[in-house]
Parts: sequence; C-alpha cells; structure tokens
Amino acid sequence: MIPLHDDNPTQRFPLITVGLIVACVLAFLWQISLPEAEQRRVVFALGMIPAVLFEKRLLPESIAMVPAGLTLISSMFLHGGWWHLIGNMLYLWIFGNNIEDKLGIPLFIAFYALCGIAAAFAQALPDPASEIPMIGASGAISGVLGAYLLLFPRARVLVAVPLGLVITTWRLPALAVLGFWFLMQLVSNLFAPPGQAGIAWGAHIGGFVAGMLLIVLLKGRDVRLFRTR
Repeated sequence: MIPLHDDNPTQRFPLITVGLIVACVLAFLWQISLPEAEQRRVVFALGMIPAVLFEKRLLPESIAMVPAGLTLISSMFLHGGWWHLIGNMLYLWIFGNNIEDKLGIPLFIAFYALCGIAAAFAQALPDPASEIPMIGASGAISGVLGAYLLLFPRARVLVAVPLGLVITTWRLPALAVLGFWFLMQLVSNLFAPPGQAGIAWGAHIGGFVAGMLLIVLLKGRDVRLFRTR
C-alpha cells in the first residue's frame, strides 16, 4: 500500500515539515552532484556507522567530516537514491504535518530528532561492530508514523494498492495503513540476512516505537489520543 493523502486537515502551516523536506532534497541534490568516489566518502563520513559511533573503529582522517555523535543527526538528511528520498518525503508530507500541528514547532523539532536518534540506536545496538553506514530520514519518519497511529487511528488515508497489473485506490483507517506498515517492518526484520547492507528495518521499528512513547510524553494536556482528527 502506498499512501497518497489523508483527510486530516491542520490548523497551521507545517513550516518544519516543509523545511525538513526541502533540507533532505537539497542534501540529496548535493550528494548526486559529487563525483562517485566523493559520494561514497560522504556516506561514510556523514552516515551513522555503529562501529565508529561506539568507538570500535575510527574513520581515516581523509574521510571523517564530523564527530561520530553528530552522524546521528547528519545521517537523517542523506539518502541512497531517488526512490529512497521520494518514499521518505511522501510519508513525511502526509503524516508529519498533523504531528507538527499538535506539538508545535519547538516540540516537533525535538520529537523528530529524538525519534531519529532512537532509530539509529535501535539499528546499531544489535550489531555494534557493524561497519555498514546507515543513512536516511526513515527512522525519524517512522516515529512520526507511530505518533500518528496513536493520535489519529481513525483518520482516513487514501492509498494506492497494486493488484497485479492494475493499481486501485482505497480509503482506509490510519490504524489499518500504519498497522500493516509496522507489521511489514517486523516481518522484514525477522527475515533480513544479518550483517548485510540493505534497508534498516531495525531503525524503522525503533523509530516507530519511540514515536509512540514520545507523543504520550510530549503532547499537551489538550491533545487527546485516539482522535478522528
């Protein structure tokens, strides 16, 4: 299922959500403007590498750009290809505006960053010696999805559903769309080959759970869980 739109209007312009999308797009355009060897260097320098984060390995001085701790943030703005970028930005655009609307700008910034950091640790802790760099906003965006599930489980989401050679559209409750998404992350993580590069399923799971926990802690008293909108 590919989400296309939700029926959940906001009261304020989603300044930070749009800003994050613009920042990720600009970062990706910068990435692909570099020579191929420099693109690889950027991924290793600004991506989150568990072995470097936990000081089991050091990057050569010719590669390192920022302290290892800062890669928890810098990695959120890099992407591995157009589809990686487009998929992440689509989910952020559809679901991020409502979370920003309920939290407000300062808390949403903190929420997004904490979800991304939690997702990175969820990916890194099971294999702290891994030298595979993790990049992408999907961990933080997974947190947005977890928060949305708790706040608006009954909001209707328009999704595209491929049925063989035909693509149809359905309007489904967010509970069904995001619940199915999370289930797929769990199943994919269970069958993912250990120690190989690929999609960071652990980060998706960790970010989603972090988002559910953080929205309960950060939401105002006037913001109720399990709303329709």
